[in-house]
Formats: sequence, structure tokens, C-alpha cells
Amino acid sequence: MERESMEFDIVIVGAGPAGLAAAIRLRQLAAEKGNDLSVCVLEKGSEVGAHILSGAVIDPIALDELIPDWRERDCPVNTEVTVSDHWFLGETKKFGLPHALMPSIMKNKGCYTGSLGNLCRWLAGIAEDLGVEVYPGFAVAEVLYNEDGSVRGVATGDMGIAKDGTKKDSYQPGIELHAKYTFFAEGVRGSLTKGLFETFNLREGVDPQTFAIGIKELWEIDPSKHKLGTVIHTQGWPLKDVAGGGFIYHQENNQLALGFVVALDYENPHLYPFAEMQRWKTHPAVRELLEGGRRVSYGSRAINEGGLQSIPKLVFPGGVLIGCTAGFVNVPRIKGSHTAMKTGMMAAEAAFNAISEGRTGGDELVSYSRAFKKSWVWTELHKVRNSRPALHKFGITWGTIYAGFEMWLHQLGLGRLLSWTFPNRADHSATGKAADFEKIAYPKPDGVITFDRLSSVYLSNTNHEEDQPSHLQLKDHDVPITINLPLYDAPEQRYCPAGVYEIVGREEGRPRLQINAQNCVHCKTCDIKDPTQNINWVVPEGGGGPNYPNM
Repeated sequence: MERESMEFDIVIVGAGPAGLAAAIRLRQLAAEKGNDLSVCVLEKGSEVGAHILSGAVIDPIALDELIPDWRERDCPVNTEVTVSDHWFLGETKKFGLPHALMPSIMKNKGCYTGSLGNLCRWLAGIAEDLGVEVYPGFAVAEVLYNEDGSVRGVATGDMGIAKDGTKKDSYQPGIELHAKYTFFAEGVRGSLTKGLFETFNLREGVDPQTFAIGIKELWEIDPSKHKLGTVIHTQGWPLKDVAGGGFIYHQENNQLALGFVVALDYENPHLYPFAEMQRWKTHPAVRELLEGGRRVSYGSRAINEGGLQSIPKLVFPGGVLIGCTAGFVNVPRIKGSHTAMKTGMMAAEAAFNAISEGRTGGDELVSYSRAFKKSWVWTELHKVRNSRPALHKFGITWGTIYAGFEMWLHQLGLGRLLSWTFPNRADHSATGKAADFEKIAYPKPDGVITFDRLSSVYLSNTNHEEDQPSHLQLKDHDVPITINLPLYDAPEQRYCPAGVYEIVGREEGRPRLQINAQNCVHCKTCDIKDPTQNINWVVPEGGGGPNYPNM
């Protein structure tokens, strides 16, 4: 069966904040100028927002630019931050950092907390009202190229392929979507974007991207403990010599969004991020908030942490990178949706102007790159470019102090004195040998405050059609047992927050790696942290994966 094709002016891969902001801006410009412009957004989740996971504390600067009256339009993010605390945790005690010592860039005045997934659902409605075609449940599996090598568009994956590669009765070929320009807004560690990096050498001259894993739970807590608009960040216990920390956000309906972030440049292969998060919840200051409440949702997602020096070339013939697929997160602010949205808007303006000038696509939208370097996004990221790599360079304590020192210099107008930029290195290369580190003893879950992975995955509403090829591909099937197991004690068993990877058959003397792909919550950690870079994450059938409500 031949694939059908559809033609658009702009095709956008990913219905996250960046992709939807781009789509809205394109149609706004078309309406302002009286030009007809066809825009399509493709989303691999079963619905818009199904795969969106963030804390989230949102700086509304980009939303104010895109939709100035959003506060009057029933936007679901409407809880303004009223209290912002920072805790340093010991094993049993906490020490609050005085607010006056916090650089202004770390404060949350004027920000809002709520569900980023619900914000994306709302943005999708705005986009559709403007004439954007939004297609959830369509996983983009392939980049299409013109004869001259420029991007022609994308193709969605075939549906109805069995595990053995044969076509089932339900088989349907993918659809080709052709465009003058294609926007890639896949989010962190995009599977298509990885290929674009290689095809167009987009990472030449920039540092490797670095990442963290974020693990989140949503709780309904005792109303007497709820303080609407309070946001808390923690660092310290239980992590030791590892970058990361926790967040606790008091959101609507007596709900608490809490989560734990672990930087993926940790050395000890025995470290277990999910278990670190569960242990963190047993700290008296955190446990007190959760007692008497109940957990209602769970999820996980990788987070970009490389900053300005890890951002790749953003433009290539026929396409652009926007949002977290390029890595615009401001790490010390713990925010990225505002920068993602703004990059989508800048790319939209560049593409609209190009089409208005009569260009037919296939060229590079260099005006987008120029706009980025003149924008508040570049300024914001430039100020904090050394914050994350300082933790690796100087250690967690001294690195934190140094990062604060740099941020204060910028606040005092002395940032011009800071002419240097610290480098990043790939996270997987930091992983040490198992024999060089002690194993970490983690307490068993109690089923009340702390939980196991499988009961957690259940709350993520994750679902995949089981009779399909695994979307977690091994480049070499021998590596997990011949290298990862003896040298690193098979760390994939621990860094995955969904229990996807298991070593079975040890007792019989025939160990093998079992991949439970149906559990995958699409966090991408395995693609990032595998020490031999042997795991390749590709998209499963459209509509598969988690279905996050209110996350």
C-alpha cells in the first residue's frame, strides 16, 4: 500500500509549549497580514497533553507576548506563586535559605504554578480556533528529504505491525506530510532530532547536551496542610555528591505536585533515582505534608541541563529546532516552558516572513537564529551558562556557592567580568565501574508514603499495543550481558523509572536482558544514560505511552 500524502506550508512535530506557540503565532500573523497559511501539528500522545510532564512553575513572559489576555480566557494555569522557599535538607532536619540571599533570577514573583499538560490542552484549543490542524495519536517516525538533501517533511509510523515484523489485519501505512518548512518540537532527546544532528552536523562546535531525570507524583493532601501558591525547592539529602533536589508545589484543589530531579552525570552505577525520590519523601518535612493524603498520579521525564553552550545549530535546509528538543531550559530557575514558547514564536515569525517573501522552502531560516541571539532567551541563558557545569567542576557545595556568586554579579550589573564558559560532558561517560562504588541500601516501600515502580507506572495510565515491534532497540544484543552487567551491574535496571529493563535467568546461569517495553513512560533516560550508548529509543505506534491527567 502506498502512503498517502498531505501538503502544508508548515508542519510541526510535537504539541508541547513550543510547537503550539509556533502554530498559534503563525496563524496570528496570517490573520494580521491577510495571508492564508496552512499549519499542521502532529502529536504522538493519545491526546494533546498526554505526554506533557513538568513541575510546573511557569514564567508567563512568553504567554503574555503570545496571548496578552490569557488571564481573562479561562486559562487553566491561574495559581500565582505567593510564597517561594528553598530548603537545605539534612537527614532529619531542614534549613531554609533566607529569601534576601536569593538572586532575583531565582525568585518566582509573578510566576504561576499548575499543570503544563492542561496548559497545552488549552493552547491546542486556541490553535484550532485559529485554523491550525492538530492531530494527536500520530507518531512521526521518519524525516523525508528532497533530492537536494533539504527536509521535505515527515512521515508517521505504520500502524498494525506485529512483533515479528509482519503486517496484521489492522495494518495501515503511515502518512507523509510535506511542508515548505518543518518545525521539530519533539521535547527532550527527540528521536528524529538525533538523526538531524548527524545528517546536518548540527552539534559541531558545541558541547554535549546534559540531562537530568525528573520523577513526579501528584498528591491530594489534607486541606489543613495545603497552602495554595506556595512553592518549595529542596537540595541536599538524600543525594550525596550528586546534583539534584526536590520540588513541592501547592496547586489547586488541595493538590501537591512533588518531584525529585537527579542529574544524569552521576558516577555510581548503583544509584537508583526512583528509590532516591521515594527516600526523599520520608524526610520529616516532606512526610508531614503527605501523611493523611493519597497519591493520584505518577510520571517521569528527562530534562535538558546543558544550557547555552549545549544548544545546537537551530536551522538547516527546510527545518528548525524549537523548544526542549534544542535545550533551552534555564537550570537554576528550574523553568523552560517560557523559553520553549518564545523560540517557537521566533521560528514562526521567521517562517512566515520567508513564505510572505515568496520563498518556497528548503532553505535555512537564518533569521530565526539571529532573532534568538538578540532575544531575552539568549540573555537569560547566557547569565546562567556556568551554573550547572560549576557543580561538576567544583563539586556540589562549592559549585552551588559559585553559581550563586555569578548570578549575584549579573544582578549587580557586573556580568561583563565573567568572560569564561565552563564546558559540559556527556552524561553516559561519567558512569563509573560498579566495582569502584559501594551498593546503596534503599528501604522497602511502605505502600503509604513510598511505593514500588510497577504500582507507580499503573498511575501513569501507560498503555502500548503489545503486539508491535519494541520501540527500545538494542544496537548490539550482546552488550547488556557481556559489558553492562559485569562492568556496571546493569544500571538500566535502576535508572529506568518504569521497570522496563530486567536481568532474568541469573539463577540458571543464563542471564539475559528482558525489555518490558509496554511499561515505558517515554522519559528517554535509557537513551541518554546507557554507558555503552547501546539503547536507541524510537517512537512506538501513535497513541501509545502514558496518559497524564493534570500533570
